[in-house]
Amino acid sequence: MICRTCWCWSTVFYAVVDQEVLEFLLLSADRLYGEADFLFQQDLAPAHRATTTTDRFADHDVTVLDCPKRKEKGMEEGEMKKELEMELQLCQSLPGQQMSFIRGTDLFGYVGIEAVLDQMRRKTMKAGFEFNIMVVGQSGLGKSTLVNTLFKSKVSRKSCMPNYAEEISKTVRLHSVSHVIEEKGVKMKLTVIDTPGFGDQINNENCWEPIVKYVTEQYEKYLREELHVNRKKRIPDSRVHCCVYFLPATGHRLRPIDIEFMKRLGKIVSIVPVIAKADTLTIDERQEFKERIRQDLAANGIQVYPQKEYDEDPEEHLINDRIRESIPFAVVGTDKEHQVNGNKVLGRKTKWGIIEVENVAHCEFANLRDLLIRSHLQDLKDVTHNIHYETYRVRRLNESNWRLSPGPLENGAADRCESDSHL
Repeated sequence: MICRTCWCWSTVFYAVVDQEVLEFLLLSADRLYGEADFLFQQDLAPAHRATTTTDRFADHDVTVLDCPKRKEKGMEEGEMKKELEMELQLCQSLPGQQMSFIRGTDLFGYVGIEAVLDQMRRKTMKAGFEFNIMVVGQSGLGKSTLVNTLFKSKVSRKSCMPNYAEEISKTVRLHSVSHVIEEKGVKMKLTVIDTPGFGDQINNENCWEPIVKYVTEQYEKYLREELHVNRKKRIPDSRVHCCVYFLPATGHRLRPIDIEFMKRLGKIVSIVPVIAKADTLTIDERQEFKERIRQDLAANGIQVYPQKEYDEDPEEHLINDRIRESIPFAVVGTDKEHQVNGNKVLGRKTKWGIIEVENVAHCEFANLRDLLIRSHLQDLKDVTHNIHYETYRVRRLNESNWRLSPGPLENGAADRCESDSHL
């Protein structure tokens, strides 16, 4: 009943077929592997080794490659395994026949749960990702340059400094720009929210209010979409997933405006503080400044990302502890390339040499990029949805006078932020 043989990596076939189809499968498997494992019902399809040539099965649209020939070509085992797997996927069931195949040495020992990850990956890659990042800080700290350096694209517009004849805005006006960027088949809609005018006035009282209002408006917009009777299959996500707050490299301590802003925003959005233009500080000055900032954050009860209470397991806690010890990140941003030892690097050229942006010995830009993109991007989105948005949602639904209309989105429409979408 069972004919069991095994070649470099085992594949088990389950078939309920007639003799001719079985011969076709056996011959194809022999050409692919040399030998293969088959499990079949003896009364319907007894084991019969095919002796015919490939021409007998020319009507079947199947491509068969010889493994020894692949070895002669110098193919690695991983590459050969991948190509053979693709070849086997062409052996689909014929009309009126039943056939399937799975991996493993025991047909009844493999369920295929691991394939769920591949399914999720394919579905997610088709749908793409959304990531919304807000940059806050005084003019001239290099906010747009740093964002462009992070994503290696012109995703953020550089603010133009007003001349003497232009009127300087007395309020903070938010601008959002969206782009779709792609890397190795993965698409992401990136939205950068800039805050020109923040902290530029002599009197900066309540300058954070437009930013707080913008963040809560996006929560309100998402909540309304959720509560629609016929809501969209995929709700557009304009919620702010991360706020990068730029601190000037003064070398002293946090300013009152820094403390007040992070106190208020830290309750509704994930804040990542950075020291802008850190190349203006010496190594000792930088370390002392970072330590004083951490002391001020703790003394004022300011929580920045990643928060300890959100760590889910010991491994994540260990990783996040290292990040918390590095906050705030001392960064340098530039979009100019220079030649260093025959290689092109992003950096700032001075008379003493080149400050390499991605060199951890020069600045902590690489650590910031790893946090925002490579290791914690999805966690930033999860914290936004499960913590900050959920807190807002519960509060809104518990309000006795809560109604779908009117709401915060209708009030003060004239003060809404300007949004320019360039896809």
